[in-house]
Amino acid sequence: MTVRTSSSALRDPPVPEEFLAQLDAKIAASMLSTAADITVVMTPDGVICDRVLANQELSPETFIGWPGKAWIDTVTVESRPKIEQLLQDAVTRAAPRWRQINHPTHSGVDIPVRYSAVQVGPSGNIIAIGRDMGGVAALQRRLVAAEQSIEQEYAKLRATESRYRLLMQVASEAIMIVDTRSGRVSESNPAAASLIRKSDKRLNGSIFKEIFSSEDTEKIETQLASLRSVGHVEDVAVKLHGDQQAIVSSTLFRQDNVSYFLVRMSPLTVGAKGIVIPKAQSKVVDIIEAMPDGFVVTDMDRVILTANAAFLDVAQLGSEEQARGEPIDRWLGRPGVDAGLLLKCIREHGSVRQFQTIIRGQFGTTEDIEVSGVSVPDGQQPCFGFTIRRVTQRTREAARHDRNLPRSVDELTKMVGKVPLKDLVRDTTDIIEKLCIEAALQLNEHNRASTADMLGLSRQSLYMKLHRYGIDEPSN
Repeated sequence: MTVRTSSSALRDPPVPEEFLAQLDAKIAASMLSTAADITVVMTPDGVICDRVLANQELSPETFIGWPGKAWIDTVTVESRPKIEQLLQDAVTRAAPRWRQINHPTHSGVDIPVRYSAVQVGPSGNIIAIGRDMGGVAALQRRLVAAEQSIEQEYAKLRATESRYRLLMQVASEAIMIVDTRSGRVSESNPAAASLIRKSDKRLNGSIFKEIFSSEDTEKIETQLASLRSVGHVEDVAVKLHGDQQAIVSSTLFRQDNVSYFLVRMSPLTVGAKGIVIPKAQSKVVDIIEAMPDGFVVTDMDRVILTANAAFLDVAQLGSEEQARGEPIDRWLGRPGVDAGLLLKCIREHGSVRQFQTIIRGQFGTTEDIEVSGVSVPDGQQPCFGFTIRRVTQRTREAARHDRNLPRSVDELTKMVGKVPLKDLVRDTTDIIEKLCIEAALQLNEHNRASTADMLGLSRQSLYMKLHRYGIDEPSN
């Protein structure tokens, strides 16, 4: 069977431009709207005849009133040159190019649309095909915001690293970062290199336990092993290569899923009285030794552990060995009274200030003093600390004022002009305070606990005031 074909069927199919040119502009716009978000039909001079919205996400209010307006009047100022170029390319039938145009809205947020324009039909009308770029623009905004956030985090990270480096450089304490897996020093500061007497390059990467003497290596291994299992350990005193001694403190932390030891070392030195202490604290011990006020440290049983030169002077002792190992009651306060009361107040309140008592010298002399004390129950060796200050001169002045205290308003009036006003006010306050305490004692039948509650005082304060005003227990 022979198939006959006409000559027209053998012709080459028309190119898309010729095909579109044979169509009416509105029909072509309707066809193109299926592939575009917005299609605009215009006259050759750019006046809008019609527009078709295929994307429901585009705000219809923005495109109301477009027919009859020039296309260039529907865009923002910076997009106007692009409109002119699109219209010129369409009229000259140049190769179509896509350009992004921004349409203003009442909300102030521009709608970005990517357009390409072609001239179709015998009338020369122009069709602009637009694709909504709002999603891309939103994605770009999120990308820019993410980049800014990342830059801010990088800036914070760089600032933190700079502070870390600066602290490592200026820290007077030896600091090392040790890898828990390899046991090698990952990082160290100049103070650590100076203490160990190695350069930074030689110290970093070296095996940590080899820094110490062979007899103390087991101490370090035990400390680090306990730190892994428990999370915290006590400081240990070790010896480095040579005669240098140091206290080692260790802390465990994680970074990038890797565990590290943060190791701090404080060199030890021999301070006053031959006590081995951290070097950073040796100056403090020297200052305490040179203080004009007495300073004493006792254990929890009131046995003297150490005392400075001022205490030895007031207690009339020739050396610290005479005081060490002896109870502080031997010199402090009335036998069996003041020392026990002082220690009881310190245990109850943690500290006490200006407790007035006496100190008895080795050769029988007595002297009025003020004692301030503090309890340190949580140290390696629980202890009490006392400062002792002589108040003999002040006591005499107070006694002189007590003898001259006025007993009535008339006596007080006669003293005006003879005694400074501040002395009159102080003496009057003392009289009122003494009378109130005496009255409260009588009301409570000399029960000191009830008297302190009535007056709103602590027992310690009441005892001090009773001693100050010479108010004794009633005679039986």
